[in-house]
Amino acid sequence: MSDKITATLIEGDGIGPEIVNATVDVLDAMHAPFVWERHKAGLQALDECGDLLPEAMLNSVRDNHLALKGPLETPVGSGFRSANVRLREIFKLYANVRPARTFVKGGRYEDIDLVLIRENTEGFYVGVENYVPIDDDPKAVAQGTGFNTRSGCRRIAEFAFEYAVKHGRKKVTIVHKANILKYLTGLFLETAYEVGEQYKDRLTIEDKIVDNCAMQLVLNPSQYDVLVTTNMFGDILSDEIAGLIGGLGLAPGGNIGKHGCIFEAVHGTAPDIAGQGKANPTAIMLAAAMMLDHVHYHDMAEQLRTAIHRAIDDGIRTGDLGGSASTEEYTRAVIERLD
Repeated sequence: MSDKITATLIEGDGIGPEIVNATVDVLDAMHAPFVWERHKAGLQALDECGDLLPEAMLNSVRDNHLALKGPLETPVGSGFRSANVRLREIFKLYANVRPARTFVKGGRYEDIDLVLIRENTEGFYVGVENYVPIDDDPKAVAQGTGFNTRSGCRRIAEFAFEYAVKHGRKKVTIVHKANILKYLTGLFLETAYEVGEQYKDRLTIEDKIVDNCAMQLVLNPSQYDVLVTTNMFGDILSDEIAGLIGGLGLAPGGNIGKHGCIFEAVHGTAPDIAGQGKANPTAIMLAAAMMLDHVHYHDMAEQLRTAIHRAIDDGIRTGDLGGSASTEEYTRAVIERLD
């Protein structure tokens, strides 16, 4: 393959520019196919353009259907919704894919290799909230409404089962709370099993109540392969799973929709270390590997993951992984280990 692929590059806030530029350096060293359209979003964009998500950036993503994104900061206070949530809504990125693999040996768990697939646009994160005033208390009661649609449940279930088959996985676990939220997550469980009927000869399909799943992930994560769940449960479990492999600095994510994909580092902006050369770029490098897989450069994606493994195995680690390497030193180590 030699055709160039135009993609949107969103630097992000805090450590975002550092880790994004480190990743671009590695991709350039690999002769990856991407031609970048650089744009700002988050607080940088708000300061410069008056909008967390400038229209020029949104148009770039619309045109390219493909983006790599650093972490974004959303101002605290009323009037600002999460920039990440807005991106998912605007581009209907209904599936969030969070793979977790062991990169740092010698921890409590060895050889973790599982994937959490989270419904990304429904559930309790739709933002339908209000206060009910009583007497002189304007916030006497807080209400929040979640919803799951049959079509949304079917769509994420189909995505999860197809993902499992395509990637040679053996089991899919449907995670829910249908014993309590009988309608909201009962619909999710029911629909996922209905979709699973056409896959039961190729996959083992089971379900777990979310609290039991969370405990079992700590006790024995190797029992899981692909997990599929609702928006809020997926948000919580994906961070727990990141903890099993060494933290969010090792956790990439992909937001997938019918007409576009945004790959990202899922950790925060870490403003306390921004500009100091201490940031760990592994998560966004692994997101870039997911992006390479998405555009069918599978060998190049595995080449990148292997180089990251080798650098970490050789003790070249940033501070969050117990090492002393700077962002630049770590990036150079990854480049030196590319085959």
